Amino acid sequence: MLTQIINARILTPQGWLKDGSVLIRDNKILEVTNCDLAVIGAKLIDAKGMYIVPGGVEIHVHGGGGRDFMEGTEEAFRTAIKAHMQHGTTSIFPTLSSSTIPMIRAAAETTEKMMAEPDSPVLGLHLEGHYFNMEMAGGQIPENIKDPDPEEYIPLLEETHCIRRWDAAPELPGAMQFGKYITAKGVLASVGHTQAEFEDIQTAYEAGYTHATHFYNAMPGFHKRKEYKYEGTVESIYLIDDMTVEVVADGIHVPPTILRLVYKIKGVERTCLITDALACAASDSQTAFDPRVIIEDGVCKLADRSALAGSVATMDRLIRTMVQKAEIPLADAVRMASETPARIMGVLDRKGTLERGKDADIIALDRDLNVRAVWAMGQLVEGTNKLF
Repeated sequence: MLTQIINARILTPQGWLKDGSVLIRDNKILEVTNCDLAVIGAKLIDAKGMYIVPGGVEIHVHGGGGRDFMEGTEEAFRTAIKAHMQHGTTSIFPTLSSSTIPMIRAAAETTEKMMAEPDSPVLGLHLEGHYFNMEMAGGQIPENIKDPDPEEYIPLLEETHCIRRWDAAPELPGAMQFGKYITAKGVLASVGHTQAEFEDIQTAYEAGYTHATHFYNAMPGFHKRKEYKYEGTVESIYLIDDMTVEVVADGIHVPPTILRLVYKIKGVERTCLITDALACAASDSQTAFDPRVIIEDGVCKLADRSALAGSVATMDRLIRTMVQKAEIPLADAVRMASETPARIMGVLDRKGTLERGKDADIIALDRDLNVRAVWAMGQLVEGTNKLF
């Protein structure tokens, strides 16, 4: 099956192609060209001058469509993934908040089953916790939080094959040993829910922690203790050039001015956009997996309003927020939603950009940056055929 998207403004690694076309065969990109001439035998899709950009690579998402990945079931996974794909996510790393070992095993089993399916959008499992600083628990379930335990994490990584990322607070006892062990297994180690200062972050980076979980959230910035001032986790991460960060770009978790600051200091290649979405995202649901969570002001919070607890955002909203509120160029916003997370997670060889030979994961955005069509592995995602 040959498909050609014509009359498009296409984002390539070299920049925008005006009036170009993308040729797709089955699940791969055959060619990206500035020639708009119809190819004989191809099914033509007229993009009507819209933006054609790479599909979103979501590396931190807890659920959607009314279901949470902590449920661990295939039904919950498929419902949540489908909901996000309709908003421009084409690759996904389902995320568990701090969970029990049986919950992790159940989710890992479902993840591995889905990863084995042809053309699956599921690329691996992300564990957000449960080795966190209790003082920075935020929306995490406190009963599940503890120090890193090799009797838990070693058997888990030996028995499963889908965990691609694991977050921890580096100041905890055993966190350095944990970071070294998981990175040796090819798992991304990320700093999160932490009170770490510069020495902690520097040591963590040397032990393999190269990423920061929802940057600015659940970590301190510049602060005082008595009469003296100290750098926070935020400044410490800025000072380590090669540490990558992710931001919840819903315009609420991190204000647009700070989104612009992150972009200015860390740059496109070290900043990626995440939803950190809960079950209520992309749905009419008003409930979250955690009964303490409420939805208010377009965001999820703990009912006592002591902390934010995740978002109701989708991939398209991240891009719109970066462009329309943080005033960042569209090309850079899209790259932070696709190319950069693909690079961070080690899948840039097949995801994240529109290039010959890569997976045909593509979004069509109109001038207002609304999703009008999504192709995942060359297949039009159900419910997104708004070009026709």
